[in-house]
Amino acid sequence: MTDRQPLLDVRGLHVYLGQSHVLQGVSFAVREGGVTALLGRNGVGKTTTLRALLGLVRPRGRVELAGDDVTGLPTHRIVQRGVGYVPEDRDVFAGLSVEENLRLAERDGGARYDLVYGLFPELKARARQRAGTLSGGQQQMVAIARALLNENRLLLVDEPTKGLAPLLVKEVAGVLERASETETILLVEQNVGVVQAVARDAVVLDQGRVVYAGPARELLEDAARVKQLLGVSRAEGAAGR
Repeated sequence: MTDRQPLLDVRGLHVYLGQSHVLQGVSFAVREGGVTALLGRNGVGKTTTLRALLGLVRPRGRVELAGDDVTGLPTHRIVQRGVGYVPEDRDVFAGLSVEENLRLAERDGGARYDLVYGLFPELKARARQRAGTLSGGQQQMVAIARALLNENRLLLVDEPTKGLAPLLVKEVAGVLERASETETILLVEQNVGVVQAVARDAVVLDQGRVVYAGPARELLEDAARVKQLLGVSRAEGAAGR
């Protein structure tokens, strides 16, 4: 990490869900630009971390965005500060068309339809098709497109390749790589091959705590450490889903 102020600075984040102490003092920073991967085995708190950053669950600790304290702000106020979100379960409006799904995501300041349709030409061709009739991969495209429609300071992306065929995994990874040229992305991703392709930095959670924060390459080149912290080998991770 550099001495420059990070875009996102998370310090001592705690989250309780019912009786479960899910995040137990999580601290990490995200540099501006590129992709930072948030990694770990299932159930260690990755999605909870994203939801806490977006104000969807109430955290204790401190979250700073570009030096401003956003801890505890309501979700709409955080979104207004330029934070986009691609949820794990896609959450498209099945009864609405692709175009209507995108229109609902528009924020003040101009929607970037040229960018979105340039990345996803298939969505332009299917603009009038109901989102509920799309394939899982096409729905994932809609979910990512909604977030990229607006200019973001920070884009939170939760498992975008989950359940996708290998060819679609490669396509989504390519979109994330291109998007990272203009957006800062915090990416939750289980596919080690995707992380290897797109991520500059990595943060690894285990049992609600950060156990690694540093260059993604340094982590991924250590096969034993990948197996220990993520429970997969590099070969398994690169195989796609």
